[in-house]
Amino acid sequence: MEWTRRSLIIRGGMASSALAFGAASVAAASPKARKEKIVVTGGHPGDPEYGCGGTIAAFTEQGHEVVLLYLNDGAWPPTPAETRVAEAKKACDILGARSSYAGQKNGAAIVDNIHYEDFAQRLNAEAPDAVFTHWMVDNHRDHRAIAMLTYDAWQRSGRKFALYYYEVSDGEDTMQFSPDRYVDITRMEARKKEACYAHASQTPDRYYELQDRVARFRGLESGHTRAEAFVWQQESPFDILSTSIGS
Repeated sequence: MEWTRRSLIIRGGMASSALAFGAASVAAASPKARKEKIVVTGGHPGDPEYGCGGTIAAFTEQGHEVVLLYLNDGAWPPTPAETRVAEAKKACDILGARSSYAGQKNGAAIVDNIHYEDFAQRLNAEAPDAVFTHWMVDNHRDHRAIAMLTYDAWQRSGRKFALYYYEVSDGEDTMQFSPDRYVDITRMEARKKEACYAHASQTPDRYYELQDRVARFRGLESGHTRAEAFVWQQESPFDILSTSIGS
């Protein structure tokens, strides 16, 4: 997509209006400020870090507990699971988070009744206040799978936690993403980059530049140097972004 000055002004204006409306619509239902438990689900090690690493760093800096729940361990020849798991632990340590795994295989995601039940149990065991996951319209089947599993778990829980969607490699993986929430990650960019580069086996020079372009664009939309963007799931019980780290 070509970013012209006119398209940025139009898109930015639309996004700002959506954000203002969305924040106002959930403010009354938001809980009082407290330490929250946040789970960020991702298809592979690295997905949450690239998609919302700055937001994760902001949460943990404020004392919130964050768990990165990966659908699989990222193993793919010639890179073994041990390497990917070690990289994920290093990335989580940088962000102040904890890693966890749903036990599926890279590139062979299964979404059926058994796996819906298994994933819901794993997520419920974490007792999250809020969950962030991939946007469902995505070119990678593992990303779509974790999004569907997470959404189903949210429904089965009685919609008791706030649910958000994030983007990765917008245009390459995530498609048709129209955010209504933004988080200024300008101050957190260095930690996010360090966490992404902890995944040294995954050509971070290429992928970080791609994701950082997205962050800079979302910054233009929201009036910051860099920002991460999200979609808030309607019928969530509150908006954690308006009460914990702002938008």
